[in-house]
Amino acid sequence: MENVSCEIDGKLAYVTIANPGKLNALNMAMWNQITHHFTTLHQNHDLRCIIIRGADGQFAAGADVQEFATVRNTLADGMRYHNQTIAASLKAICECQHPVVAAIEGVCVGGGLEIAISCDIRIASRNARFGIPINKLGFPLAPKEMQSLLSLVGRAIASEILLEGRILNAQEGFEKGLVHRLSDDVPTEALATAKRIAQGAPLAARLNKKFIRRLSFVPERLNDQEQLEAFSFLESQDYQEGVLGFLAKQIPEFTGK
Repeated sequence: MENVSCEIDGKLAYVTIANPGKLNALNMAMWNQITHHFTTLHQNHDLRCIIIRGADGQFAAGADVQEFATVRNTLADGMRYHNQTIAASLKAICECQHPVVAAIEGVCVGGGLEIAISCDIRIASRNARFGIPINKLGFPLAPKEMQSLLSLVGRAIASEILLEGRILNAQEGFEKGLVHRLSDDVPTEALATAKRIAQGAPLAARLNKKFIRRLSFVPERLNDQEQLEAFSFLESQDYQEGVLGFLAKQIPEFTGK
């Protein structure tokens, strides 16, 4: 059974992230499933809107650190993991022709927050939590993923989120622009939002989505040397210390090496 499922109900589609016991943490197979579902939904011209949500009252708790030793433990693997696997998933969401609503409950951190950022509208419960605390794991945010965060909240908030690695509550996430609104009943509010979108002209919605993305500021592409520098952490002692500390539930001791 897939951890990421897709259900179509008339003009609406539901994509559900599920990884029981791990707060819906995303492994490589799940990233690939997200890419597959959104690529397929993009080609369905009968749809009007997509709702993405997490199972069991949680959105998604970032990447599944337990598989890092096999999927991103070298420079080459790490660049492939981020620049191909994760980038493909986020691109599939962002460039899907249909508007996407994120229905966020519970934890929405790391890769989960990146998925939410890739959506067009984000609705969160008052118990939602946000952040990208990967500094505690010994690595930075990949450049393509950082670009999405910057385009949403700007330099000041992105710096706060990444440098502190602090987990934000729902109200603070709303105030900092991570979500559009808070709700006491996220599934109902997300459905109402999707229905309002579906009642509008689909061509107008698709063109609005496309040109909002096209007319947003896009920085110059990183050169090859900058790409290598961005992923140089994969060969650092701090990265190994951070991941091993997380898995052992111990506080890592970083040395800057």
